[in-house]
Amino acid sequence: MSNVSTAIHAVLFDLDGALLDTAPDLVLALNNLLKDHDRPSIDFNKLRNLASQGSVALTRYGFAEVSNNEQFEQLRQEFLQHYAESACVQSALFNGMESLLETIETQNIPWGIVTNKPGDLTEPLLEKLSLASRPACIISGDTLPVRKPHPDPLLLASKTIQLSPHHTIYIGDDPRDIYAGNAAGMYTCVARYGYIDPDIDTDQWGADFTINNPLELLKHIQLSTPINEVGT
Repeated sequence: MSNVSTAIHAVLFDLDGALLDTAPDLVLALNNLLKDHDRPSIDFNKLRNLASQGSVALTRYGFAEVSNNEQFEQLRQEFLQHYAESACVQSALFNGMESLLETIETQNIPWGIVTNKPGDLTEPLLEKLSLASRPACIISGDTLPVRKPHPDPLLLASKTIQLSPHHTIYIGDDPRDIYAGNAAGMYTCVARYGYIDPDIDTDQWGADFTINNPLELLKHIQLSTPINEVGT
């Protein structure tokens, strides 16, 4: 794919684990829930790599013995309430991400967000981080009736930014991100800096690229100004 960089005209990100480091606040929410139920807190390092898998995975980790669906859903809703109250205590762009965003914005390359996080959690988080007005599109987990790994949210993003999926790259840190991007006909990129266990072989996911920090993405995008002239 020697000419890939000339084909990429837009960049889409998954939210948790690709654009934003939200794990600290997600873990905080679970530990607050555990405290409510007189249970000991869980070390951050044991939970970090579950962050991309959302409320179900985190609640299940904390309450593994709960098999009753109604009881589990009640716990999950309590988790979501805690998270809504502390969604931006420590969450932030990953190191290097602001430089990446500034570079592609300077180059007039549109970027957007496609996440499975519901809109009532996505939008306040982006507002608090002063990011809400910067993406060309924000597709949340409840924007459509389907979510990733279904390709439709990514296809809607392409339609919104008015660029073909074939000229777009999607960056994520979970297999469903890569499956959705591939099914949508996009280039796909694994964010290895995200919430991925070191032992997982991400080569099996079928992505076009893997990056270990956000700025590595610039190697795969053709810039009208050379990288060393745009502050990267």
